[in-house]
Order: sequence, then C-alpha cells, then structure tokens
Amino acid sequence: MLSSALDRVIAQIDNSPFGYASGRCTRRHAARRRPVYTPEERARRDASPWTMVQGILAPLQFLVFAVSLGLLARWLLTGEGLFAAELSVVIKTLVLYAIMVTGAIWEKAVFGRYLFAASFFWEDVFSILVLALHTAYVGAFLFGLGDAHFRVWLALAAYAAYLINAAQFVMKLRQARIEARA
Repeated sequence: MLSSALDRVIAQIDNSPFGYASGRCTRRHAARRRPVYTPEERARRDASPWTMVQGILAPLQFLVFAVSLGLLARWLLTGEGLFAAELSVVIKTLVLYAIMVTGAIWEKAVFGRYLFAASFFWEDVFSILVLALHTAYVGAFLFGLGDAHFRVWLALAAYAAYLINAAQFVMKLRQARIEARA
C-alpha cells in the first residue's frame, strides 16, 4: 500500500520520457511515444510571442558562440587577444542566460511548467549543465580563479556542452516538423 502511494506521488513529479527503461511503466505504455506537441500545445506554441523570441535568440547565440570560439582559438594559437576572448565568453553567457530565461517562460506558456516538461526533459537537463559550466567560467573570470589556460579550457568545455545541447534542440525541432507533416 505504501509503495503504490509512493508510486503515485513519483508519477506526479516524474516527467522523464524514459520511464520504461527504469521500470516505471509496462510494455503496453512503452509502445506509445508522446509527440513533441499535442494539438493544444502546438496551438499555444504558435500563439506565444516567446516562440519568436526563441527563434531570434537561438541563431544570435550561435553567432556569438562562433565569434567567441574564434577568439578563443586565436588566443590558444597565437597568445594574442586574451581579454577579448574572455570577454566574448562573458557575452556568450549573458546571451545564454537570456535564452534560458525566455525559454523557461516559453515552456510555461506552451507546456504549463517552467522546466522539465516531458517533451523537453533531457534538453532541459543538459541545459542546466551548460548553464553551470558557463556560470563557472564567469565566476572564474570575475574572481581571477585559475590561470588563463584553465579559464579558456573551461570555456571550451562549456562550449562543447552547448554544442551538444544545441544539437538536441535541432533534433527536437526536426522531430516536431516530421510529426506536423504526418
């Protein structure tokens, strides 16, 4: 009796789309895959002004990332332009914060929760890692922690995580488009 009550409580807060792999659902449930958007969610997504904000911020963030990556590579290869490279990572982090905050607002408007909606659970989990790495970099930069090589390699680790996360979102966008055509 206690375990079934606990199972119901966990089911209310657990949005992991991989419940079957952890033994939380039956084979019958595993065959059904949740679409990225239900028809109601798709309508809310299309009506939300935050969808356009995300559509603008995502390529802007990638552009800032590409410029910053070039500046970091320049410093690693030539030893020149450290301040510009490090400042570019701070700017990239500010754009990341902007897209994360507006993305959470968008997720609330579309799915009814700020983070970890079932459709974007793993993207959000990885976004937290990306945010943590970028924040660690900014802290190291502002407080002079570690030497320049440490900070640049920390920035590159944050950028690698960002690329993985960006790929997750691109794949999710592609999945949503395929589902919309079907």
